[in-house]
Amino acid sequence: MGNATKKIAPAVLTPTEAILESISDGVFTVDMDWRISSLNRAGEEITGVKRADAIGRRCADVFRSSICGAECALEHSMKTGRQVVGKTCYIVDADGHRVPISISTAVLRDAEGRIVGGAETFRDVSEIEALRHELEGKFRVGNLVSHSPLMQRLFDVLPAIAGSPSTVLIQGATGTGKEILAKTIHALSPRSEGPFIAVNCGALPDTLLESELFGYKAGAFTGANKDKPGRFALAKGGTLFLDEIGDVSPALQVRLLRVLQERMYEPLGATRSEPSDARIIVATNKDLAELVRQGQFREDLYYRINVVRVELPPLNRRKEDIALLIEQFIERFNHLQRKSIVGVAAEAQSLLMAHHWPGNVRELENVIERAFILCNDKHIRIAHLPEELSRRNNASRQQQDMRSAHQLLDTEAIRSALHRNDFNRLAAAKELGIHKTTLFRKIKKLGLTLPEQDGRARKQ
Repeated sequence: MGNATKKIAPAVLTPTEAILESISDGVFTVDMDWRISSLNRAGEEITGVKRADAIGRRCADVFRSSICGAECALEHSMKTGRQVVGKTCYIVDADGHRVPISISTAVLRDAEGRIVGGAETFRDVSEIEALRHELEGKFRVGNLVSHSPLMQRLFDVLPAIAGSPSTVLIQGATGTGKEILAKTIHALSPRSEGPFIAVNCGALPDTLLESELFGYKAGAFTGANKDKPGRFALAKGGTLFLDEIGDVSPALQVRLLRVLQERMYEPLGATRSEPSDARIIVATNKDLAELVRQGQFREDLYYRINVVRVELPPLNRRKEDIALLIEQFIERFNHLQRKSIVGVAAEAQSLLMAHHWPGNVRELENVIERAFILCNDKHIRIAHLPEELSRRNNASRQQQDMRSAHQLLDTEAIRSALHRNDFNRLAAAKELGIHKTTLFRKIKKLGLTLPEQDGRARKQ
């Protein structure tokens, strides 16, 4: 034989092993002690863990998933014998990166039908998540959400407005979300680490408002036993939001004008002025230009605060946002009230779409909060909504609004189906029960914007 090197024949894979090695989904199996008994090639690539290092270790130590423990899908299958399909979560790979995945689980049985372990397949959905975040970024800025073209124009310029030190005037009807917009501007600004201080100028009498804004020194008046900093001082390095600026008296308007012009203010009872280092955002539901013409608002102050003007449209001009806002409110109230409401039933949502919403976003939020108190179901229904929503005095107006509501519901149904199917148009059409050409026609008619790459494209 001599010193000839002995060649080792490559391992021969069974047909099942060959299939598992060829697919792009990760697959692993565990025994009854939760120790990994097999891991395929794709599983190695997704996790960054070699199978030699994984086999024999507990699955929780290898995958470090967000659902390890009480929410483990594989444990649920092994205890109940039922499959879990398409559950989303994330794992932490060998490099410490979070990887979003979609998983499905099943049990392994021996020849006698006894459960001897479990199997899980997992798919890397990083590209889909990135696409979803990209799309969300087009209709979400901070806590502001909108599909409306009116709001999209605002979203486009909001970063530039936030980056500027200039005074901002926000105009909009009551309940449109002026303070939320002000907070968003602050959060996007270079002053985001500083305080955000809000003052409702219409809620305080003139004398009290003056001391609240500028503060006072000890002895300035009876009962002033010590110095109290005003809102201008508290907002140092941050943003001061003056809501309902149109309700400020002419005398106080003069003092505000001096602060904005000279960046100095004088606390009550003080003998010298103090510098102001706060970015000013003001808001009103009144027509300030008309108040100037009527002599109720100083023209020089109006031009001083009207450097950058932003107008928030009423909710009845952006009804396409109702479903999106409802989803946001449901998520918030589920967290606050520890409920698990899934959504709004179709007939109730049609009624919400048809309402005129004179109280704007705040009224919608109040309606959803009231519904949460009454609802013990998974869906908010008409019985959980205020009676006045169902009273319509104008029949023709109701029919017109209901048609608009149905169109908006179509939009949301199509958008949701596309999201669930990773923007695969054919799969979405099948889910909706319509032909793909009908879906394409509706997408075009409703003016929906979709990504160029749909869910059929796969990672190379």
